[in-house]
Amino acid sequence: MLVRSNVTPWAPAALVAVSLLTTSCAGQNDDASPPKTTTSASAPHGYVEGAQEKAEQQSRLLLNDPGTGNTQVLDLITGKTHEVSRTTGTTGLTTDGRFGYFHTSGGTHVLDGGAWMVDHGDHVHYYRASIREVGELPGDSGARVRSDAAVTAVTDEDGRASVYRRAELEKGKVGSPRALPGAHAGVVVPYAEHLLSLTDDGHESAKLAVYDREGKRVASPDAACEDPRGDAVTRRGVVLGCGDGALLLREADGTFTAQSIPYGEDVPEKERATAFRHRPGSDTLTAAAGERGVWVLDVSERTWTRVKTGPVVSANTAGEGSVLIVLETDGSLHGYDITTGKQVSKTKPLLTGAPESGTEGNAGPVIEVDRSRAYLSDPQGKRVYEIDYNDNLRIARTFDLDIEPALMVETGR
Repeated sequence: MLVRSNVTPWAPAALVAVSLLTTSCAGQNDDASPPKTTTSASAPHGYVEGAQEKAEQQSRLLLNDPGTGNTQVLDLITGKTHEVSRTTGTTGLTTDGRFGYFHTSGGTHVLDGGAWMVDHGDHVHYYRASIREVGELPGDSGARVRSDAAVTAVTDEDGRASVYRRAELEKGKVGSPRALPGAHAGVVVPYAEHLLSLTDDGHESAKLAVYDREGKRVASPDAACEDPRGDAVTRRGVVLGCGDGALLLREADGTFTAQSIPYGEDVPEKERATAFRHRPGSDTLTAAAGERGVWVLDVSERTWTRVKTGPVVSANTAGEGSVLIVLETDGSLHGYDITTGKQVSKTKPLLTGAPESGTEGNAGPVIEVDRSRAYLSDPQGKRVYEIDYNDNLRIARTFDLDIEPALMVETGR
């Protein structure tokens, strides 16, 4: 049972930044109706059959306890939790803004979180619908899932990739995949109505390849990435982590280009950025820089900044002048000014027990960030904290749970 300790209720902003991982237009019935994407000529603009359109963001947290398999969805609008089917042996949990992907050794379980947004450039639609099970994507625990409005790409540990139609997932079923040819050194990322990949040709550096959605290779920009690890989709393009920094991939008028963003210094392997975290829609990425530092990549300025911190457990930022939020091994959240590197705020110890350094990306405490709030999971304490990062990391709400939320993602953004 969830108990709300409400200090300051949260009303999400009606205007949020653009997320590139959104679904196609469609809205109106009640929360118990499954969403559909069919529309008619008489349907109002933005209509989605079976979904309820709202004036504000409808954020929800998907939570999983790998030990017991217990899984819940925490509705941040109502403060209520919803029980869903257990998923045991979960090694990771990711999202594309609507669907939760629970990675296990036997495949990836897909859950429709029932909250999403659709961007039309000059305005945004927000929707809520029923939470429902979708099915299983075949693969191993190392499968990586990336989506755009039309397709979902799944890349397994052996570099094989399959592409699923997004419309099928929205209807509550997995559907039949299309295999993408070749071996892929990194994750396959849907972007600008194409699929971007780094192909594994046996050399030290992987080469960039562009496919259409049918799996035909249509371009091979002159770009390479050594030891690719980590990726993110931003408003400025797709960022891929490489041994010497990052590669920014962009599209304009059907032409794809790549630009290197080097560290500008010799960075030891153990201090390289290998997994990015950021607010969806933001062009500011964070990544661990070893055990006592955080990389901040400003994609707009094409610059890296290393912020020296205490021992890092997890980090994130809302970008656009906001503080860098770092969970350190003292169990407190620390706020750092990204420009100066100075600590500007700090909470009391929040976590039950001492979190271990270097758990970023694995089961353990994690920080999710949206346009108004940050969320910190406390697995041992069976709770989630809502943090107002614009008010000196003030604790706005505390959600007490009856499961250990070792894995957490936010949907509806």
